[in-house]
Amino acid sequence: MDVTGTIAGFARTLRAAGGAADPERLQAMIAALRHLDVLDPSDVYWAGRLTLCAGPDDLPCYDRAFAAYFSGETARPPRRPPVVVHPTPVLEPDGDGDGSGDARAVAASPAEALRERDVSRLGAAERAEVALARRAAGRGRRTPPLAPVRARARRSPRPGPDRPETLRRGRRDGPAAAPRAPPARVVLIVDVSGSMAPYADALLRFAHAAVRSGGRTAEAFTAGTRLTRVTRELGRRDPDAAIAAASAAIPDWSGGTRLGEELREFLDRFGRPGMARGAIVVVASDGWERGDAGLLGEQMSRLHRLAHRVIWANPHKARPGYEPLTAGMAAALPHVDDFTSGHSLAALERLARLIAGTGRTTAHA
Repeated sequence: MDVTGTIAGFARTLRAAGGAADPERLQAMIAALRHLDVLDPSDVYWAGRLTLCAGPDDLPCYDRAFAAYFSGETARPPRRPPVVVHPTPVLEPDGDGDGSGDARAVAASPAEALRERDVSRLGAAERAEVALARRAAGRGRRTPPLAPVRARARRSPRPGPDRPETLRRGRRDGPAAAPRAPPARVVLIVDVSGSMAPYADALLRFAHAAVRSGGRTAEAFTAGTRLTRVTRELGRRDPDAAIAAASAAIPDWSGGTRLGEELREFLDRFGRPGMARGAIVVVASDGWERGDAGLLGEQMSRLHRLAHRVIWANPHKARPGYEPLTAGMAAALPHVDDFTSGHSLAALERLARLIAGTGRTTAHA
């Protein structure tokens, strides 16, 4: 019996259902089971409950996931009532902004506070309330990125200007007629290695919203120790079912990171044949490369030459004093057009606007 594989699969199911089953908690459960009877359901249940749950909010979700996983069904997260939080008074200076004048009390929206919080620090109830990536990607739906196109020239069978045909087309199309630009393809590559585990769920939900709203012009992959295409799984209508299907399809969840090798595979199998050509490519990763950083730099250079725009979303960028000092991040940045964060709901909303072409940052901002 593959105890580690079975428990890892249960942890993925619980995480997809909204539980806090991060890699550290998974290792704690496996360590606990070494001292218990793995064939006793009660021992397995209590080992998981005491290690995989972050607090009381996780217990109903854990019970449902445990019963569903070990009975061969698919776990679905409960529908939680909205969390009611009373606004917190905040003091703001009155007057012309120089700090003078009387302070006035204003109400800070709890939803606004949650929007700015790092998703790795949100509890289960807060994750359910803000609906992280669905709302974030939805902000950019109405203004999809457009790829530049050129009007095709047609050779007239007659020598010189074809005046009758020109007049007919003018009356039919009008003076403002112009070729329409098709929506650019958006490709998202989400790092699901162990160091990105606290952010993987939110980023995959963002990818789900992009795939659902982008139709055939959006593709999603995960990268860790291998490349996995999850566009079909994320195409499901229900977000929770889509995330559960993607989680089941990802064989290297919470493993190592070999981004250089995965990008090379992506470019060889999908990129050069056309998927990356003229596309907006988003790489969501912290840049912790366990492989050859030089290889990552080479593949990022290839990607930059093919793509219309390359965006790198690093959740750690928002931390005070952050510097892109890891070998992987340093190798990738010279070939990145936009360097942004993806650590919160507000950051994901900014990423959606960036993809849609309504916002721009610089590669080293």
